[in-house]
Amino acid sequence: MTALGTVFRPQFAPELLRPMADAAEATGLELLWVWEDCFSESGIATAAAALAWTSTVRVGIGLLPVPLRNVALTGMELATLHRLFPDRVIVGVGHGVQGWMGQAGARVSSPLTLLREHLDALRALLRGEEVSVDGTYVKLDRVRLDWPPTRPVKIYAGGIGPKTLRLTAEAADGTLTVADVSADGIRQIRELVGPDQEIIAALYAATGPGAEERLRRESPEVGVAGDAEAIAAGVRELVAAGANTVIVQPTGDEPDPVAFVHLVATQIRPLIP
Repeated sequence: MTALGTVFRPQFAPELLRPMADAAEATGLELLWVWEDCFSESGIATAAAALAWTSTVRVGIGLLPVPLRNVALTGMELATLHRLFPDRVIVGVGHGVQGWMGQAGARVSSPLTLLREHLDALRALLRGEEVSVDGTYVKLDRVRLDWPPTRPVKIYAGGIGPKTLRLTAEAADGTLTVADVSADGIRQIRELVGPDQEIIAALYAATGPGAEERLRRESPEVGVAGDAEAIAAGVRELVAAGANTVIVQPTGDEPDPVAFVHLVATQIRPLIP
């Protein structure tokens, strides 16, 4: 069965997180995603709060920008979340937006090298291994987490370009895509990452009065504006192209994010195999 979820966008005020999480829990929605966009809200803090307020919803972080994060600290934070909320945390890491990384003084000359080094070290730490590495960017000296996860966990990576996508196929447990990727783009990604790699895709969606205008302001070329059936058709198209999970993504100016959660869970979910 295709997994379905939606997103607490960083354009939404932090106070909206709890009612959205409550709505996801009440309606039985499988997935609620949060982002770590500069300079809005912390992915770890928002994920921890959403997990604590709910008991069944899985919470995804898509994604943590590795230039901003020491891998040992990321390992500590993720291990803590996995110990507190087993089987309910999904984590993605990636390059981050390079302009933002530059603003924060964290931009590197080879994002691909950093992402590979970060993924390798992070996955080893979360397996409970002692890690020593002297890479171009990642440097650890006999680091071992005191409280690693008690069971294996997956680490996903996000990317757009072919080189990054090949890296996610090699070094991550799954691939996150952005909502700007069409069904044809998902087919191309599937070819790059292979038949066994999990793909988590996103779909821009808007409904209600002014939906078309709101969607086109944010996404001129892709996405769906319309009712539940129209959005579900967009989801099914991404699944047919190779996506395993689809995140129905509201626009940043969605007038009622809580109602959007209800739409995804109660009207769109029944239309997805």
